[in-house]
This record gives sequence, structure tokens and C-alpha cells, in this order.
Amino acid sequence: MVVEVETGLPPGPVMSPRWWSHPDGPVGHGFRLPPGRAAAADAEPVPSAFETVRVPVPRVPLPRGPGRAVPVAPRPAPRRPVRIAMGAVAAVLSAGLLGGCIGALVQGTRQGGRITLQPASEAPVRRSPGTTASIVRAVLPGVVYLSVNASGTTTTGTGIVLDGAGHILTNNHVVAPQGSAGRTTVTFSTGQRHPAALVGRDVASDLAVLQVKGVAGLHPLALGSADRIEVGDPVVAIGAPFGLQGTVTSGIVSARDRPLTSGGTDSGAGLAYLDALQTDAPINPGNSGGPLLDAAGTVVGLNTAIRSADSDSSDPFGVTDRSGSIGLGFAIPVDQAMRVAEQLINTGRAGHTVLGATVDLAYQGGARVTAVAPQAVGNPALHPGDVVVALDGAAVTSGDDLAALVRGSAPGTTVVLTVERDGETRELPVPLRSTQRDGDADSL
Repeated sequence: MVVEVETGLPPGPVMSPRWWSHPDGPVGHGFRLPPGRAAAADAEPVPSAFETVRVPVPRVPLPRGPGRAVPVAPRPAPRRPVRIAMGAVAAVLSAGLLGGCIGALVQGTRQGGRITLQPASEAPVRRSPGTTASIVRAVLPGVVYLSVNASGTTTTGTGIVLDGAGHILTNNHVVAPQGSAGRTTVTFSTGQRHPAALVGRDVASDLAVLQVKGVAGLHPLALGSADRIEVGDPVVAIGAPFGLQGTVTSGIVSARDRPLTSGGTDSGAGLAYLDALQTDAPINPGNSGGPLLDAAGTVVGLNTAIRSADSDSSDPFGVTDRSGSIGLGFAIPVDQAMRVAEQLINTGRAGHTVLGATVDLAYQGGARVTAVAPQAVGNPALHPGDVVVALDGAAVTSGDDLAALVRGSAPGTTVVLTVERDGETRELPVPLRSTQRDGDADSL
């Protein structure tokens, strides 16, 4: 049987479709042309009408009987190369798993049936100078921890070694929590304990000096200056909060020249006026007397007070409050602390810097002057009725603020007071002097 089919192609040699990528044309895809066509494949195509191709069709016997369907040609079997590829992948995976199992079994056998993990590298870690770890490593031997027994009650605090003679600087409220000094035991970073004697203490500045004798190998801390500190500088605090010795915290300097009063007549330790550094380094009870260090590892302050979150506390900056840190800590600048420490070591007493005036502590909105000490020559710079609103640019909102700023300054210096008098604002230079007399709280 022969069927004539219009191919839609011009007569002549058959051209390979473009999707055939084999260089031999359709032969590469399992197709073979008749010999006549293959021989003519190199001839040039000649445009013409549609060509009729005679295709022999083999006879297929039809099933006999009514209702018989025409048989459908069976689907071609899947290509063998795919099965071969999948089998090869499975064989590779199986071989890898088998090899891993055999390796683990051999390793376990070599170690007596156990798998041993390799330890971490013990290579030393190099830390550059100025990191918290390097600062702490250098200064820890110069930080000591204090246990004070006074009136049957034991309290804890921290101190710093000042010199090779065994002088130790700390807070007054640490050594005299109830107003009188107790028996103090010093614990060094090595764990050794030694009794300490009181050299002197000052209530108004909340500072005290102890001394241990017969102790060798002391490590005095390097003292810096708070005058070089700027807001935002990093700082590190070391102490024994709640008795946890060697606790290290870090933060920044939050403010300078922060005037505040610490303690009070009801606290036992007395009322102290502080021109403080403020820090957000966590400070808790037991940190008192410990060092506040700058990035060079030098002491810039003595941690003293924290702001309490207890709304019922009558003294939010009190030294006996047991609440934890809320990120508001205060340190006595080391410059002021060393002036007092030197006087305590040399004479056992500390003088106070004064302005020569009396102020109204109940007045708010500044420090209102009520009286002025007589001057040797000329008229006094301050007049009764003057309201001091700033000292060297630091705001003054009350008489306590002015007392803290004055006592935090060095005697013999001249400060500039911003004063409101008769509706006018004036800038008055006023010299400060020192006195050994313990005056009333309103006497500056």
C-alpha cells in the first residue's frame, strides 16, 4: 500500500531542521534517510511546487468482529541512559556512606570503642592595650576588699592601694556605717587577709584612709585626673557588690560636675557634699570605695553612690540603700579625693573649701545668700539677697548644689559665680579658701 503525502517542502534534497545540533544532520538523532536521499543531500535546493512523497504503509490486520477497537501502539520504554545515570548516582552515595561508616568504625576501634573529641586550641589570645581585660589584669592587684564590723553589724566595701606604705583609700560610710569606725579586715586579690587601722576620715567629703602594716608586695594604682575626662569616655568599675569580690563592670562617663548630697543625719554616716562624676557603669552596694578607671587603666574616681529607684526612699543617693543599679552611679573625682587623702595622711584631719557665705537651704531656683563673711579689704563680692545660679558654668538649683560644687573645688582657686541681683545677671569672680572648722550645712 502506498500513500501520497504532501510534505509542504519543495522537491529536491531534504534539509535538516535547525533544532538538529548533530553535525551529521538527522543521522545523529537515530534517523536514516534512504540511500537516494542521502546521496543527494549535498545538492543545492531548487525552489519548486510541493513535492508528493510516496510512503509505503505496511498492512496491519484489523480485528474481526463488531465493536473491536483499533489497537493503540504501545508507549516507548524509558530511555536507558536515564536509568543508568540514576543507578550510578545511587552507587556513589552508597559507597560514600559505606566508607564513612567503615572509617568511624576503624577510628572507634583504634580508641578502644570510643569516639574522642579533639580539645580546643590552647594558643594564647592576644589582647591589645586598652581593652577591658588588659586593664583589669593590670589593676586587680591594687584593689582590696573591706569587711567592717561595727556595732555588731558587718558591712562590705572596696578600697584602692595608694602607696607602698600600705595606705588604702575608701569611703567614710564604708568604715563608719553607723557614725563610728568599726574593725576593718582587708582582703587582697590573692585571698590573703590582714587587719587595717584607721588613719583618718572626713564626713563632708565621704572619704577615709586606712593602713595595713607589715605587708610586702603591694601594688599601688596609678592615679589620673578627672579634669581630662569628657562625657562619653569609656570607664571600668571594680568592686565587691553584695560581697562578690573582683566584680568588673564597664560603661561611659554620663556627666561631669554633678552636684549631689549623700547620706544624711539619719543615715549614721553623716551628710556629704559631692561634685561627682556620673557613670552608667553598674555600681551596687559593696562597690563603694572602689576605683573608676579610664581607658588607660588610671584611677579617675572613687565609686561612692547610686541613684535609688525606690520611690519611698527619703535619701535617693543614700549610702545605706540596698537597691540595685539602675545605670545612675556617682564617683568622687580623684583630684578631690587625693586632696583630702593627703590631709588625712599628714594630719589626720581634712580641711574644707569654703566661699565665705551662708545660704538658704530651703530656697529653690538657685542658692540665695543670707549672709556674707567680713572681708579684710574692700566690699564683699557677694551681697545678702544674691541668688547664685551657676558656678564656672555648672548650674546651681539649690544651696546643696552650691555647697557640693564649692567643696569639690581646690582651695586657693578663683571661681566665677553667675549671680542674679536686683533683676540683673552678673558674673562675679570669687576666691575660695580652706578652713578646718566644721561649720553648719548652710555655711559655705
